[in-house]
Amino acid sequence: MATKIFLDPGHGGSDAGAVGNGLQEKDVTLKIALETRRILLEEYEGVTVKMSREKDATVSLTQRTDAANAWNATFYLSIHINAGGGTGFESYRYVQNGSSTTMTAQRNLHVAVLSASGWKDRGQKWANFHVLRESKMPAVLTENGFIDTSGDAAKLKETSFLKKLGRAHAEGLAKTFGLKKKTTPPPAGTLYRIIAGSYEDRTTAENQQSSLKKKGIDTWLWEYEKGKYRVVAGSYSNKSEADKASADLKKMGIENWIAVVEQ
Repeated sequence: MATKIFLDPGHGGSDAGAVGNGLQEKDVTLKIALETRRILLEEYEGVTVKMSREKDATVSLTQRTDAANAWNATFYLSIHINAGGGTGFESYRYVQNGSSTTMTAQRNLHVAVLSASGWKDRGQKWANFHVLRESKMPAVLTENGFIDTSGDAAKLKETSFLKKLGRAHAEGLAKTFGLKKKTTPPPAGTLYRIIAGSYEDRTTAENQQSSLKKKGIDTWLWEYEKGKYRVVAGSYSNKSEADKASADLKKMGIENWIAVVEQ
């Protein structure tokens, strides 16, 4: 049976959430959650995802937990941005001694986000938040930096950094539930894949993946022939978008080329 992840990007619509440094919490949380969903669905097997909102929409706290409970989700993850003049990352569960799944998930998510962000560790905490209290499944809430602190906000303005946070949340969930990585994502029409390396063994390809990840580049492996792998740094249905992404990588000193895949 598939693991059912309910992603809840905090606030939305008439509720902007915290505001500071030209940012609104509702926008940042949605970008992180959408990236988390993309990675889970494109890169992992045995997982389904629902979201409390997929756009800038007003959704009450009760509507969020009711939706997760009705779906019988395996896990509830609420993504937020902090405020109040501090700095760093913290995470929450409902009670001090949560279920084993809750405690494991919080630990894995916490470690993954700290590693990706480089932020100060503000601790793994517990609090009587509605989404943690009223969800019937294990649940964790993350607070990703402070929107009203210039240093944290500067990172939150970077698309590449938000993608790192999205991936960190996905990887924390994948570790918790033992999700298996896909070798090749499912077909999606005519695609333009940015290839940042082509190798005849998986180990060398994975080494290239690790090297690119340190530079903030998300990749996946494409087994284009049996035992032969390409490191894919992006997949686009629009040629001009692929050309731009390829050029951006080359400016970073990362050699690449575009493979056209007809599905």
